[in-house]
Amino acid sequence: MKTLHLTNAWHEKSGGISTFYRALIAAANRNQQEIRLVVPGSADRVEEVGEFARIYHVAGPRAWLNSNYRIIFPSQFVTKGSRLQNILAFERPDLIGICDKYTLHYLGPLLRMRLLPAIDFRPVIVGVSQERMDDNVRAYFGSIPFARKFCALYMRWLYFPFFDHHIVNSEYTAQELHAASQGHMVPRSTWIRPMGVDLEYFSPQRRRPDHRRRLLQNFGVSDDATLLLYAGRLVPEKNLGLLFDLASHLARHSRRDYRLLVVGDGIEREHWERKMLRELAGRVVFFGHIVEKDVLADLYANCDVFVHPNPREPFGIAPLEAMASGLPLVAPDSGGVISYANMRNAWTVNADVESFARAIEEVMANPSLAADKTAAALATAQEYRWDRVAQSYLELYAQLGEIHANSGSVTNAAFSSTQATGVQLALMRGVSVAAQGGFKVWTKLTSGPRSRRRPMAANPAEPS
Repeated sequence: MKTLHLTNAWHEKSGGISTFYRALIAAANRNQQEIRLVVPGSADRVEEVGEFARIYHVAGPRAWLNSNYRIIFPSQFVTKGSRLQNILAFERPDLIGICDKYTLHYLGPLLRMRLLPAIDFRPVIVGVSQERMDDNVRAYFGSIPFARKFCALYMRWLYFPFFDHHIVNSEYTAQELHAASQGHMVPRSTWIRPMGVDLEYFSPQRRRPDHRRRLLQNFGVSDDATLLLYAGRLVPEKNLGLLFDLASHLARHSRRDYRLLVVGDGIEREHWERKMLRELAGRVVFFGHIVEKDVLADLYANCDVFVHPNPREPFGIAPLEAMASGLPLVAPDSGGVISYANMRNAWTVNADVESFARAIEEVMANPSLAADKTAAALATAQEYRWDRVAQSYLELYAQLGEIHANSGSVTNAAFSSTQATGVQLALMRGVSVAAQGGFKVWTKLTSGPRSRRRPMAANPAEPS
C-alpha cells in the first residue's frame, strides 16, 4: 500500500506535526512500505528519505499569520499541469492523508468526485486533524463576534464531508469534529490516534551534575537554583502569557531562586525577549530552537520542572518528552495533554498563575511525591513510543484501504457521523448538489477541456 500525505503545518526545524511525519516515514521504511509527503517550501525540490520514502517540497509563499511557515494554495492542485496534479498522477497512491483545514483540504472533494483531469484513480481520502480550528481562530483573532459559530459551520460544511474518514490526535481535538459529524448523507468514521515520544533520546539517564552546572552558568547562579523549562513554539496559540507571568510571580513571591529556560522559536519570541529583559533580567534565558536531539534531551533531563502553559493543546509532544526524561510536569488540567497526563503522573492544575506556582512549589518541597509521579510518568511514556504509535497509524491506513475496497468493516472507530433525516436531509442534499456544482465550475475554469486520455505524467522526482 502506498500512502501520500499533505500538510501546510511543516517546518524544517521544529513542530509536532513535522516530528510526527518524520516518525511515520521511519516506520514506513522499516515496514518497506512506500510513503510520500508533500509540504510547502521555498522552492520545488525532492528529498529522498530512505529506500521507501520521498518528500516533495512545493514552492509556496509565506503564511499570512505566521511567516515562519509557508503555504500551498489550491492553485497548486486545481490548475491543469500544476505541481500537485503531476505528483499525484505519477505516484498514484492508494491513500491520501491531508493535514490542513484551510487550503489543502479542498483537494479532498476534487479527488472524491474525480474532477481533476490528470487523476484517473480514486484513492482513500483521509482528513488528519492535529489541532482545532476554533482554537486557532481564537489565538490569532481573539474573541471576535460569531467566531465560534463560524468555525462550527465551516467544520460541518467545508471540512468534515470532504473526506472518506478522519483521524484525530486526542479526544480534545475530536470534540470539534464530533459536533461537525452530526447529520450527513454519507457515513464517515473518526479514529483517535495519539502522537508519540522518542525514547531513544529522552531519558532520565542523561541527568549529569556537570550538565546541570553548565545550564546554571547561563544565569550566573549557584547549584541550589531551580531550573524551570519550557520547550515549544513561541506563537499565540501556546498561551505564553501564563508562562512569563508565572516567572514574574515566582520571582516576587517565592523564597526559592527560580530561573526559566525557554527553548523554541516563533513569531512571538522577539516580543517576549524584550519584555523579560526589561522586567526579569537574568531570570529568563531564551535558547532558541535546538536542532540536535542529543543536546535537547540533555537539557530536558537536567532541569527541575517542565512548565506547559497551554490549556488548549491539541496533544502536546513536548510535555510527553519531559515525562520520558524524568522531569516533573506542570500542565493545565484540560486539552489534549490530559490524554496522558494526570495527577498520578504529573501536576495537572487550573491554567492560572497561582495554581501553577503552588504546583511548582509542591514539586520542590516534596521530593518523594515527585519521585513517585515521575516513575509513573516514565511508565506512561513507554506506552507512547514513536515506533508503536507510528505503526498504529500504518495499520489504520491499511484498515481504511480495506474498507474502501469493500473488503473490510469499520472497527475501533471513536465515533461515526449521524444520518441526516427530514428537513436536515433535504438541506444536506441541497448543499451537496450546490457544492458539487461549484467544484465542477471551479475545475472547468482552471483546468480547461478534459482530455479523454490520462496525460502522461513526467517523473516529478527527476530534475526538469
